[in-house]
Amino acid sequence: MDHENKAFSRRRFLQTTGAAAAVPAVSASFFIGGTARAQAPVTVNMLAWYGHAEPDVVAAFEAENNCKIKAKYYSGGDNMLALISQSPVGTYDLILSDAEYVPQLQKAGYIEKLNAKDYAFDDFFPEFQKFPGHWQGNDLYSVITRFGFLGVAYNTETVSEKKARSYKVFWDQAYKGKVGHFDWYLPSMGQISLLGGNKSPFDLNAAQFAKLKDSVKTLRPQVAGYFDYGGTFGGLKNGQLQLVCGIGDWITGVLKKSGAKVDSVVPDEGGLQWTESFSIGKSSKQHELAKKFIQYITSAKGQVVSARMAAYPAMIPNKKGWDLLNTVDAGEAKRQGMVLKGPNCIDDIRSGKIRFRELPIQQPIEDWNDFWSDYKKRV
Repeated sequence: MDHENKAFSRRRFLQTTGAAAAVPAVSASFFIGGTARAQAPVTVNMLAWYGHAEPDVVAAFEAENNCKIKAKYYSGGDNMLALISQSPVGTYDLILSDAEYVPQLQKAGYIEKLNAKDYAFDDFFPEFQKFPGHWQGNDLYSVITRFGFLGVAYNTETVSEKKARSYKVFWDQAYKGKVGHFDWYLPSMGQISLLGGNKSPFDLNAAQFAKLKDSVKTLRPQVAGYFDYGGTFGGLKNGQLQLVCGIGDWITGVLKKSGAKVDSVVPDEGGLQWTESFSIGKSSKQHELAKKFIQYITSAKGQVVSARMAAYPAMIPNKKGWDLLNTVDAGEAKRQGMVLKGPNCIDDIRSGKIRFRELPIQQPIEDWNDFWSDYKKRV
């Protein structure tokens, strides 16, 4: 399946399962501070993962600013880069990317330099005020909006939480033919790298990389297949998959809201953090509106919207957003570990249990990608 279809399969699964309806309702007046003017709305073009331009996320901003956010959805960072490279400069006003791709966007000249004073970094937890890759020296190119953890996703009726607390469960013969991969080399190979004892799972020398490839190959007899969002979602929901490598609450959280018997956990070997951020596209025709949207989505109210996004939930970096989320939706704050008292998700980052997902450091990206393609062909 091509990348375009992958993005739309996510849309289809969410629509058919009613995932959007699972998000607790909040009065529109809570988010909308005024009324739109009478003139025709201005179009703001966004390139993003599915969900970021849906009504539950952008309706309030559109009404407040008399604009319409028009999205082009993608699946995977490589697909995102290809779409930008094939489009005229200025096509996209807003670009949502995974954090590890921001340096590539900056080096290629696809995004604008931002004024850090325009954004409320003082409201962010310290870990996110100068996030790696988003800055080049003192120059800012992207603003973090949300993040989540990747670990073991599992069927709670067939897999115990105790077993799921180690990546070794993927090799358990009880689940042969019931293990799925999210079809992207970074999260799956990164998790198996953690199992191999690599504290920096993407910074491997030649010997470590060779060992990782050997370890991944041994998992092949267990694997049912390699799935996009829709395939992973459906496989976990119907029981075809009892374990999935390379995902976390961003999928199981949606399924749980619809009653599926699934969960995800960060194993004892550690987990990976995915991180999303917004940049302003080079030569944006709507630079001011793009800036205002980033300010909105990283404000306390916008962060609540982002955390509760129907397409897939996420943790948020803004401390004031945490305060508001605990007021508006304390249940979701607790479910995602964004509680104000007691252990929370920030503690997991600070303890070293969570590692940022990165692009390969000592090998070219193509070496990892080529291995993944070859691995998928093995029987």
